[in-house]
Amino acid sequence: MGGLETVGFIILTTLALASAVVVVFHRSPVISALALAFNLVSIAGFYLLLNAQFLALLQVIVYAGAIMVLILFVIMLLSIANEPGLHRSGFLQTILAPLIALGCAVAMGLAVYRGADGPAYVVSSTDFGTVRDVGTELFSTFFYAFEAISLLLVVAMVGAVLLAKRRL
Repeated sequence: MGGLETVGFIILTTLALASAVVVVFHRSPVISALALAFNLVSIAGFYLLLNAQFLALLQVIVYAGAIMVLILFVIMLLSIANEPGLHRSGFLQTILAPLIALGCAVAMGLAVYRGADGPAYVVSSTDFGTVRDVGTELFSTFFYAFEAISLLLVVAMVGAVLLAKRRL
C-alpha cells in the first residue's frame, strides 16, 4: 500500500473503531443504530481501498441503507426506551462482557502481530470485487450461508412484528 492508502486506512480504522465503541456503549438505541450506520459506511471505505467498488456500493445500499432503516423501524416500533428494567446491570454486563471483550482484543492483537510479516491482503484474481466474481462466489461457494442469512432476517422480522403486536 502506498502512503495515501495507508493514511486512508488509518483514518477509516479510527472511524470504524470509534463508531463501534459508540454502538456498544451508548445508552440510546437510536444513537447506537446511527453509529452502526456510520460504521457500515466506513467499512465501505475499506472496500474502496481494496478496489472493490461494487462491494462498496452494495455495502452502502444494502447495509447502511436498507438494513439500517429496518433496524430503526424496529427500534421505533418496539419503543425500547420506555421498557421497564432496561438499565439494570447484571453479571453478564458488569463482569463477563468486559472479560470477553478483553479476550477478543487480545486474540485480535495476536493475529495482527503474527500476520504483520505477510501481505495485508491477498487478491485471488483480477476480477476481485466485480459483479461477476461476487455473483459466482455468492451463488456457488457461499450459497448455503446466503440462504441461512436470508432465513435469519425473515425470522427476525417476524419476531419483531410479533413482539410489537403483543404490546398493542
